[in-house]
Parts: sequence; C-alpha cells; structure tokens
Amino acid sequence: MERRTGGREDAGAEGDARTDARTTGRPVHAPATSPAPASDLDPGPAPSPGPDPDARWLALLMHAAFFLLLSASLTRFLMRHPGEARTPWIIALSITLAVLYLLGPVLGSRPTPRRVAWLGVLVAVWTVLVVLAPSFAWCAVPLFYTGLRILPPRAALALVALLTVFVVAAQLRLATEFDPNLVLAPPAVAAVATAVFVHMQRQAVRQRELAARQGELIDDLLRTRRELAATERREGTLAERQRLSMEIHDTLAQGLSSQQMLLQAADRTWDADPDAARRHVRTATGIAERNLAEARRFVHDLAPADLAEGGGLEAALHALAARESAQAQGALTVRCHVEGTPHAPLPDRVQSALLRIAQGALANVREHADATAAGLTLTHLGDRVVLDIGDNGRGFTPEPGAPRATGAIRGHGLPAMRARVRQLGGTLTIESAPGEGTVLSAEVPLTTLEDPT
Repeated sequence: MERRTGGREDAGAEGDARTDARTTGRPVHAPATSPAPASDLDPGPAPSPGPDPDARWLALLMHAAFFLLLSASLTRFLMRHPGEARTPWIIALSITLAVLYLLGPVLGSRPTPRRVAWLGVLVAVWTVLVVLAPSFAWCAVPLFYTGLRILPPRAALALVALLTVFVVAAQLRLATEFDPNLVLAPPAVAAVATAVFVHMQRQAVRQRELAARQGELIDDLLRTRRELAATERREGTLAERQRLSMEIHDTLAQGLSSQQMLLQAADRTWDADPDAARRHVRTATGIAERNLAEARRFVHDLAPADLAEGGGLEAALHALAARESAQAQGALTVRCHVEGTPHAPLPDRVQSALLRIAQGALANVREHADATAAGLTLTHLGDRVVLDIGDNGRGFTPEPGAPRATGAIRGHGLPAMRARVRQLGGTLTIESAPGEGTVLSAEVPLTTLEDPT
C-alpha cells in the first residue's frame, strides 16, 4: 500500500514539476534576441544589442528548478531506501549530474560539438540514475529544454521522445498496478512543453527579423536625413551665391559701369570742354562713393545702403530717382511717385528686393533705352505692393517668359529681377513695343510674407 502511494506521489510530483517547467519555459525563450549568460536557455547564435534581464532571471529560475528536482529526488530515495547497497552509487551519480549541469554554461550557448557531447553525457548519467532510482525521472523537464535548445529540431524531438519513454517506464515501475494516467500524462506534458517551446522559438525568430528590418529602416532614415541635409546645404549655398551675384550686379557692377561711361565721356571732352569733363569726373566720384558705401554695407549685413540710412523704401526710391537724374546731367529725368499707404511696414526683404529691382531697371533704361524720362511708381494695395518702372525710350519686343535680349548680354539684369520677385511669391511683367517705351511691373503679395527680422 505504501508502494502504491509512493508511485502516485511520484507521478503527481512529476506532473507538477512539468507544469512548473512549462509555465516557466514559455517566457524563457521569449526574449531570444538577448543573450542570457550562464544559461542552457540563453539565445542561440543570433546577435543582440545586449543582455536581457528577464531572460537572465528566467534562466536562473530554470537552474533552480533543476537542482530542486534533483535534491527532492535524492531526498526521497534516501528516505524510502536507507542503507541499501546502491545508495553510494545514487549519491555519487547525483553529484556527478549536478556537476555536469553546472559545466553547461561554461561551454557556452552555441550548439558546438563539445556542447552536444556534454548533453549526451548529461542524459546518459540521468538515464543511469532513472534505472537505479525511478524517482529521478522528475529531472527530465529541464533536460527537455536543454535538448531543444542545443540540438537540431529532429534530434531534439527524438531526445524528448526518448526522455519521455524513460519517464513513463519509471512511473510504471513505481506504481503497484497499471494506471493509464501514468502512460498518457508524461507524453501529453512533453508534447505541450515542446509545442510551446517551438512556438516561442519561431516568435523569437520573427522578432529578430523584425528588429533587423527596423534597424535597416532606421539606417535608411538616418542616411536619407543626412542626404537631405547635404542637399539643403548645397541648395542654400547656390541660392546665396545667386543672391550675392544679383546684389553685386544691381549695385557695384552698375555703378562701375556708370563710372566707366562718365570717365570715358570726360576723357573725350577734356580738351574741348574742361568744365563738362570735370562735372563727369565729379559725378563718377559720387558714384564711387555710393559704391563704396554699398560695398561696406555688403560686409556688414548685405542690406542696401539707401535702406540702411532710414526712411524705408519710399525714401530710398526718392533718393534713387534724384541720384539717377543728377548722374544723367539732364539727359534723363527720373521721377518717383507713391500711391496708397501701407497698413504695416513692409518686410525688410520686400523693401530690399524692390529697391534692387528699381536700381537694375533704371540701369537698363540708362544704358539701353535711350530714354529722356523715367518714372518709379510704388503702389500699396493692402494685400500686395506693386512697383512700376516706366520710360519713354525706344522699347523692344519682349519674348514671353524670357529675359530681354539686350539685358542678357551682361548677364543678370532681367533674370535677377525675375528671381527676386519669384522668391517672394510675386510676378514680374514687362510691357513694351518698339518706339513706345517700356513698363516693368513687379507685384509682391504681402498676405503670405512674414518679416524674418
């Protein structure tokens, strides 16, 4: 009767042990992307960013379960069979099994030949123990997971089947009569444990693949951001170069051109009309002073010198008109007219762009139009501002969407004006006909503009 009770206790304890191992075995393999040092259940060869604390704790729990089962089996044997001849062998084999199990983490976690040989010796010692004392079959569950962890799938399943057969045989030896539960329960528990382990292993593989894809996507995103930043820097550099070229063309280049024309005129009239020649020289000197102020302004903050003097765009346009009239010495009269009142001060970049457009347009009038009169008209229309530059010169036939041919000879006249207006979201229109003069109109919307200063 005592024998029957002991057999049932063995079977029940084995089922509990397998249930414990099953519940702990499921999450043991979950963090398979993080290596758990010193564990039979640590991840395989897949690299990982770092150790997973959860996997480490679960591995320690599995180790503790193995040694508890081993200790319980040895204690039960000593209590049930004191003083038998096989007792020293049982104690020696138990110690050997414990030592072998402790050597597992030292051999690493990869399925190397040495690791496989260690598992074979471990199973062999456990088998001998089960033959001598069937209650040691309880230690099979940790060995299930060790085999599934190290061996290839088919070999691991074969090992699980072999261990299950030994467990069933051991339980039948402990029982005094046949019990179907002792035959069916161990294979069922082994099947469930194996299925859970395989499922979690596949989940871990999917997680590793997903992590790898996410890493690739992050690398692509970082590379794209670097490329975008480099492209923006290049575009910013090109835009700044274009802006500087327009600034230089509309100020220094135009001023130098005027100086050249005045000095050439002074050279031609020096002997015949010294007073006129001196006037040309003085006018050229005044232009040089203006160019010097512009150059210094470039060095300071690239703002137009007329605007830097205060008074805003209207004062700058009046000063420009007066200066152009004075430099022409009666050959060209430039007038400036302002219509409307702005609801708020114009943004600095709008004032700068319109002043540069006026300077460039008057330079074209002076050099190409053969005009005697020109006018600057600044119109405030609430949500936009319009600058018109008209002259009574010889005119030309404008090509739709193309800059004026004569202005393109020196490179940056009308293209620079179009670029300035386009940067502000506005439009530049030209109305002209041969013999009827030219009207250039720059319209800039104000509703979408904010003064960056």
